[in-house]
Amino acid sequence: MRKLLAAISILIVLSSCASPTNQSASTPEKIVERNVLTNLPGENGPVLAVKIDDTEAAHPQVGLDSADVIYIEQVEGGLTRLAAVFTDQIPKVIGPVRSARISDVEILAQYGRVGFAYSGAQSKLRPAISTANLENISAEINPPSIYKSDPTRDAPTNMMLEAQALLTKSIDVEGRKIDKVKSIGWQFGAIAESAKKVKTAEVKWPTARYGATWSKSEKRWLLTYNSKPNLDSNGRQLGGANFVIQKIRITDSIYRDKVGGVTPYSNTVGSGSGYLLRGGKVIEINWQRPNAEVGTIWTLADGTVANFADGQVWIALTDGEPTFTYPEGISDAGSAKSK
Repeated sequence: MRKLLAAISILIVLSSCASPTNQSASTPEKIVERNVLTNLPGENGPVLAVKIDDTEAAHPQVGLDSADVIYIEQVEGGLTRLAAVFTDQIPKVIGPVRSARISDVEILAQYGRVGFAYSGAQSKLRPAISTANLENISAEINPPSIYKSDPTRDAPTNMMLEAQALLTKSIDVEGRKIDKVKSIGWQFGAIAESAKKVKTAEVKWPTARYGATWSKSEKRWLLTYNSKPNLDSNGRQLGGANFVIQKIRITDSIYRDKVGGVTPYSNTVGSGSGYLLRGGKVIEINWQRPNAEVGTIWTLADGTVANFADGQVWIALTDGEPTFTYPEGISDAGSAKSK
């Protein structure tokens, strides 16, 4: 009997020791949602696209650090303007907000039905916006409680968007529909073996230029605007894990600004070449986009996928060749000029 009781005691002890392990093994692993544009943990919410002024007077800009994707577009006078896409973190305030351009219609079509926030548009452009797959949530149809004037800034670079309030209002209104974000073409994974170390990159437009320098400590590209650190309103230098230089055709459109300047058109449908900067390296890439409703496919020279890094994506749309600087002993990438 004593032996039987001892054996039962041992079984009880072993069972009690094993039960937490068994319970842990039976607990299903929690699935972490990842944003399809950045591959970072986060929500895949409705797509909000905001047009941001990018002149000297517009800096520092507000809210860009929370964007998933930021496009740099050429506008009249050789200046640049930004189209910032938000789907996960929606800042309280974004700005300064400026007017729409015809290139935005094609760029944003690949995202589905986007909530498009902008200050206004010329009368000739409004029919193109109204017939596009865009939800007009501009200042033209919203009150000054949502599109506010910042008293510390001068017009026309003083309009600030109460973004959270706008998105809530736009989703709640009956009959309006803004799509949730979907993948638009790029994939994430290991960096290509063909990538070369690079110190800096510079992209120029006729009257604007952007620079990118890899920060090993922050693991992202730190950007400059016209040779000055590109700081946001919190004093943090803007930049992301991916800086894409997409070489496109920039042609004249049928539109002009109020002083007669021709509005350039960024042709993002078709195919072309470019460069992907990630992880302190640069990779030559090609892009293909058969029509405006589908995403852009990014590949290496051999046709395999050009993987992006996890994190924010900046896309510089340019018809010029960028300039790179390399560590000593490393040659330039393809036909790119090097300093």
